[in-house]
Amino acid sequence: MTAETIKNAIRNVPDFPETGIQFKDITPVLADPNLFEAAIDLLIEGIAPGDVDAVVGIDARGFILGAAAALKLKTGFVPVRKKGKLPYKTHEESYELEYGTNTVAIHTDALQPGKRVILMDDLLATGGTALAAVKLLHRLNVDILELAVLVELSFLEARQQFQNLTIRSIVTY
Repeated sequence: MTAETIKNAIRNVPDFPETGIQFKDITPVLADPNLFEAAIDLLIEGIAPGDVDAVVGIDARGFILGAAAALKLKTGFVPVRKKGKLPYKTHEESYELEYGTNTVAIHTDALQPGKRVILMDDLLATGGTALAAVKLLHRLNVDILELAVLVELSFLEARQQFQNLTIRSIVTY
C-alpha cells in the first residue's frame, strides 16, 4: 500500500472546526484495517523494536497512531495531553493554533533522561502543537529521534521551526 493510496482516502472537510479551515479527516484511513496498518508501517519504516524506548503521541489522533506504532515496536506509549487531562504532576506548554491557543502537558515522570523517543501526531500544520510537545520532551531530557506525522501541510512551512529534528510525513499537501 502506498502513501498515495492513503492520501486518496483522507477526506477534506471545509470550514471545520472554523470557517476557512480545510480539515484533513483521517478517520477513513483508521476505519480500513489495511490502510491503517500501512499508515503505521510507513510511520515507523526503518525503525525496529529496540531502537526506541517509547512512542510519544499528541492528543488526540496522535494517541491512535502512536499507540499502534508502540505496539508494533514493542515499546511503551506516552501521551501528551491537553491541559487538565493528566492525573499526576505535569509539565505544561502553551502554543498557538491556526484558529486559537491551547496548552499541552506531560507527566513529570513519564520518561527518564536519555530515553530515545519518536514523537507522533496525525497532522503537522503550523507546528504549534508539535513544537510545544518537543519543548515538553526537552524538559524531560530525552532524545527525540524524529517527529512522525501522517499528514503535513507543507505550504504552512512548519518544518522551519524544528531545528535538528528529523520530520517524517507520509502524505503532503
